[in-house]
Amino acid sequence: MKRLFVALWCLGCVGAGAQEDGGAVYRALIEAARGGSAQGVCRVAEAAKVEAHWARRIRTACALLRMRDAQALQPAGLADGPEAVLVQRWLAAHPAPARSSPWVPALLSLVPGLGHLYLGRGRDALVAALLVWPMLALTLWAWIRRMGPVVVFFGGITAWLWSGVIFSAYALAMRGNLEDYLAWWRALWQASGLPGTPW
Repeated sequence: MKRLFVALWCLGCVGAGAQEDGGAVYRALIEAARGGSAQGVCRVAEAAKVEAHWARRIRTACALLRMRDAQALQPAGLADGPEAVLVQRWLAAHPAPARSSPWVPALLSLVPGLGHLYLGRGRDALVAALLVWPMLALTLWAWIRRMGPVVVFFGGITAWLWSGVIFSAYALAMRGNLEDYLAWWRALWQASGLPGTPW
């Protein structure tokens, strides 16, 4: 839906010039709906005959959207103009957020709950501990009593839950990095003076 908004924003920007080549605009809308917002914006910019100030804005938007898609720290191919000046000044004053390694919480999750606690997610840490520790205790209990098939059953469930806890900590760390980057990028878009909110 967000990507479709970007294409519709461009459609509104290009005005009558886009009507001359409706096929290009239609292809751009399809491209944006498939997830290629930057490609959709660029296709509209290339296909439509627009006024210079709109073409400059569309090129700036295209550079910022490509930057977001690649999670880059600097926009490539930024157009000249007031929007580009605003972007460069904002980037100079606001460094990108530091990325933390997702492997640290994943490795800490080898002790169930510790990785989530490291991420500041106390409730998730409690859930992870309550899922894995009792199953680990049951597996050890069955192993001490030499209950062959029960050990395999409990061991399989324990391994499944434990691996899920490790993956959960890794995924949450990755998501935290992405959320920090996107919050920074949204502020960059707003500082650029471009209309709309493509998120």
